[in-house]
Amino acid sequence: MRAGDVAEASVSQRQHTGEAALQALPELPGGRELLAAAQRREDVELVGGAVRDVLLGGTPRELDVSVDGSAETFAEEVVSIFYDRFAEDGVRAAVQSHERFGTAVVRLDGARIDVAARRAESYAVPGALPDVRAGTPEQDLQRRDFTVNAIAVSLGGVRRGELRAAPHALEDLAASRLRVLHDASFTDDPTRLLRLARYRARLRFEPDEHTARLAAEAIAAGALATVSQARIGAELRLALVESDAVGALESLQRLGVLSALHEAIELDAPLARAALAALPAEAAAWPDVLLLASLLLPAHDYDTTDYETRLRALLDGYEIPAAERERTVHSAILAPRIAERLQRARTPSQVYEIAHDAPLEAVALAAALAQAEGNGEAAGAALRWLSQLRHVRLAIDGDDLLGAGVAAGPEIGRRLRLALSRKLDGELGDGRKAELSAALEDL
Repeated sequence: MRAGDVAEASVSQRQHTGEAALQALPELPGGRELLAAAQRREDVELVGGAVRDVLLGGTPRELDVSVDGSAETFAEEVVSIFYDRFAEDGVRAAVQSHERFGTAVVRLDGARIDVAARRAESYAVPGALPDVRAGTPEQDLQRRDFTVNAIAVSLGGVRRGELRAAPHALEDLAASRLRVLHDASFTDDPTRLLRLARYRARLRFEPDEHTARLAAEAIAAGALATVSQARIGAELRLALVESDAVGALESLQRLGVLSALHEAIELDAPLARAALAALPAEAAAWPDVLLLASLLLPAHDYDTTDYETRLRALLDGYEIPAAERERTVHSAILAPRIAERLQRARTPSQVYEIAHDAPLEAVALAAALAQAEGNGEAAGAALRWLSQLRHVRLAIDGDDLLGAGVAAGPEIGRRLRLALSRKLDGELGDGRKAELSAALEDL
């Protein structure tokens, strides 16, 4: 169903739209179990981004559900039905509850269902986590970030298939428009500024004029400074794993969010896209780390004193996990150095010496930096390392050298590196014999 098919409608048309969402649900991961758990209940609704995506003809990332009463109890019902269907298949399901917010997350063999008790929210101070209380169905829609996420479809009982929506929600969905539900939205919860940018890139929706003005005013007033760094970091990490992550970051930059977070955070979109194109498509490569490192490259110009420590402190504030933090810091620091050193590399073995200890993300960024600076040879060397040279291996190992009489110790490693260098430079014939001969030279 196209966005234009869900324009503001009469009651009968809304019922038809709700039925369309129900028809799509059994084909979605977890959808059958959800419908089975909801069929005899009057209070269960599919809500939020899940409804939005289904009405747009897409596939939701997860299924969002609202209920009266205990979210955990309903979540357990879904899991029980799942186990009834798949008990003999060895698949697993789990429920994680968050009592403060009345929510529960169901994970079913790759599917995710987010269950929330209907609630109303208020904010004691701007940027704080909301104070939550039980709410009506209308209040549960009104607490949401944008009108296109304030749509609900009943999943059971006599109201099955009935669609409810906040004012303007369906017309905004049809018009590809993002609109906040009230004027204090961005000051109450400034993380909605980051979500505005993400939805803008993912959905190709644009904010209406009033929402755009409210966003600009909130940023100018320093709204983002009222939110914990951890919450900012969580939203930033979501942007980094969008299907068009560079587009999401571009949207954040155009909105003014990136510069509001830190003066040294800046996106060079062509550079980021070039680096992503250079990064190998394999599990060992982390595109989100590459993009985060690319955002931090301008920090070289802002802070040359204890640069590495300051980068770590910034990422720690965002609660970036340690492994990702270290890889990001190393990539941001090493990429310019690698690009500069590769200008002087003349042989594959020299490329190896420069690149072999660096993260893949650092070398991919170096390739993009070198290309942007007009140094095609250095860019080509980085790309050759990523696609070919890093895969070159010796057939021999330390045991072969020990067996040939080389004493245990650093000499083993030195001789293996010498043989690898010669192999990289095309100086050896094929096979173990040629490699062993090179490694034992001058013994």
